[in-house]
Amino acid sequence: MNGIISDLWTQLQTYYESLIILLPKLVVATIVFTVLFTVANRSRTIVGKRLAAKMDDPLLARFLARMVKVAIVLISLMLVFKIIGLGDIATGLITGASVSAVVMGFAFKDIGENFLAGIMLAFNRPFRVGDTVELNNIKGKIIALNMRTTHMKSSDGKDIYIPNANVVKNPVINYTIDGFLRQEFTIGLDYGSDVSDAIKIIQNVMNDIDGVLKLDGRRPTVYISNLNTSTLDLLVYYWLDTFDTKHSGTVIKTGAINKVLKSLDNAGFYLPGNILELKNYNDNGLVMGHDIKSNEA
Repeated sequence: MNGIISDLWTQLQTYYESLIILLPKLVVATIVFTVLFTVANRSRTIVGKRLAAKMDDPLLARFLARMVKVAIVLISLMLVFKIIGLGDIATGLITGASVSAVVMGFAFKDIGENFLAGIMLAFNRPFRVGDTVELNNIKGKIIALNMRTTHMKSSDGKDIYIPNANVVKNPVINYTIDGFLRQEFTIGLDYGSDVSDAIKIIQNVMNDIDGVLKLDGRRPTVYISNLNTSTLDLLVYYWLDTFDTKHSGTVIKTGAINKVLKSLDNAGFYLPGNILELKNYNDNGLVMGHDIKSNEA
């Protein structure tokens, strides 16, 4: 019994001596990690602000700032292991993490694919926050880019999350990336109308509407688009500034159509509806609805 107690005491003394030897290293490692972790947080804030000031895309700026913090934290952990004499363990952890990453990659292929696609989109993105885009026949405004999904909000208020891999693999239609968006509407005139005069009236009306651009190359234009059976169609093109938050595109279009119709009506233009032409190839006359009722009576 005394021998067991003696061995236990000897073992405890060995642990105590090892702890006394390791204690200064632990103190130094703790100080180093605390300092580097503080530096990581501070670096993230500084890098994020500077990148946001120089870049048009705030999401990419935040992503890069976050990566800077992660890199510094990883370096600090490796340095801590090195200080306390666990450099070989740190190397083993890196190797094990690499093998685990490969295994997890096969196990969660879709998640890994979307994650890598998110990194690609962070550096080479076809849209920015606030852009109106169409992805996989889904149209909406970009809200955020996450590491796995792209967050959109549709015009009717629905939140839509599209896997990043689908964004990378499929065409992306961006309606607002350059700040200009073209809209259109059609006006039908009666055959025999003075088309040139009607075009001038429409162009004058469009040039007086607030929110419609009058820049060279983006002035309102009117074309003959189609010759229907009952109408001659005029197609009205006009451009909007998507960065202009004072004017709504829907309100502008409604007001433009209303003013164009009133101006054409005041100028004496006839805006017909659909015309149905009936042809009788027999000698018998056509029987109308009121004639049928009279005969039945």
